[in-house]
Amino acid sequence: MTSSGTSHDGAPEPASSGAAPWAAAWELLLPAAAAPARARGRALQEALREAVRSGRLVPGTRLPSSRELAGDLRVSRGLVTEAYEQLTAEGYLRSGRGAGTWVGGAVRAVAPRARDRSPRPTGVRADFVAGTPDLSLFPRAAWAAAHRGVLAELPHEALGYPDPRGLPALRTALAALLGRRRGVVADPERVVVVSGVAQAMTLLGFVLHARGVRDVGVEDPGSPEHGALFASAGLGTVPLPLDDEGLAVDPLRGSGVRAVVTTPAHQFPTGIAYSARRRAELLDWARRVDGLVIEDDYDGDFRYDRAPVGALQGLDPEHVAYTGSVSKSLAPGLRLGWLLVPASHVEEVVERKRTMDLGNPVLDQALLARFVERGDYDRQLRRCQRAYRERRDALVTALEEHFPGTRVSGIAAGLHAVAALPDRYGPQDRFLERVAAAGVVVRPAAHYGETAPDGVRLVLGYAHLPPARIRDGVRLMAEALRDTGARKPTP
Repeated sequence: MTSSGTSHDGAPEPASSGAAPWAAAWELLLPAAAAPARARGRALQEALREAVRSGRLVPGTRLPSSRELAGDLRVSRGLVTEAYEQLTAEGYLRSGRGAGTWVGGAVRAVAPRARDRSPRPTGVRADFVAGTPDLSLFPRAAWAAAHRGVLAELPHEALGYPDPRGLPALRTALAALLGRRRGVVADPERVVVVSGVAQAMTLLGFVLHARGVRDVGVEDPGSPEHGALFASAGLGTVPLPLDDEGLAVDPLRGSGVRAVVTTPAHQFPTGIAYSARRRAELLDWARRVDGLVIEDDYDGDFRYDRAPVGALQGLDPEHVAYTGSVSKSLAPGLRLGWLLVPASHVEEVVERKRTMDLGNPVLDQALLARFVERGDYDRQLRRCQRAYRERRDALVTALEEHFPGTRVSGIAAGLHAVAALPDRYGPQDRFLERVAAAGVVVRPAAHYGETAPDGVRLVLGYAHLPPARIRDGVRLMAEALRDTGARKPTP
């Protein structure tokens, strides 16, 4: 390297002799050279480290002499010498008498990369996996207006560490909302704001474990997530069968468990609603064993043929822990939910919540409180209910058209339906293989633990798909079977 040059805008440029590998890192050093005098040495050292770590300077690259680099950067030679010596001591560089300074081989550069592990299928033509709402229905304008209002009105002191139960305003708003819409007995002092139903289950799992409980009953078939959530709290799960009225009580009584998870308003995945008799029997069991029924009301607001059945918790708030969230009504990415616990469990749940995360973010809580108080949440529920009812109807109609004889079971509610196709479309493994090859993602009921009879029995999510996409997806499934020789009924 000879004398340094100057760019057309006056900035220094690296000297030209043999500078190809070195030039790749040149721009990283320019901000360091322009740093304030007292911070320039540290800035130069950090810039050189980053150049090596990022791979801009690869092992074996020869660096310019301290005199040359000082001239190029227009800094003192002592500054460069000190940087070279420091990084040589740390292992980033190596040097030898009369041999110059080189990038060492101790550092293995790894290009920074953040992977997205969110459960979003890619490269599919139609996705009927259950559980996701239509995120395009998220009320952006109303949410933004609520956000502006909260930022303008929230006092400074409210931005400190919150009550681990949640902001009083939100707990009060949720108690009123849930009492009005779901028939729960909701004392704001027993409402805990959580990061969705998953955290509610985990909190209860830790509290039950601390009380000596080692197993929790779960519906079979049921949500595959419950086992992992309770396992994280050190609990095992005992699968308990269902019948046409809900969780079968005799196996529950014989299981020995004293806590059980249920979805009585709309059982997942079968789609049934617990009968009034079964709800009474379940509560009778809880009272007899002093047990706890955990009510997962994951989509209880969405019933299309009649008004939703009230929550089980309203019949016995001392033996039912009730949980829900905004994941189906607003968006799962908000990570906001609620847990109503019996009086005997409140303090333990709150203390576990405190040690877990110190409480949910204050701004998010204040925003949801305002959203509920101003009626925006009720409007959003009505909007979603209209859309999801239309989509369920579109799915049923498309199945009737392309798979005549299909039986859709369960109540008209929620974000999914269970469809039993006639035997001629089986066997199920072959059906799933063909539709997957056509780019259609579906889940059989067996995926959720159901012991299915012969034939094809599917759990189809529809809420996230516009009606036209639903029709296209069902058509693609039918075409995939026709193209591979599946028997089609004669007209």
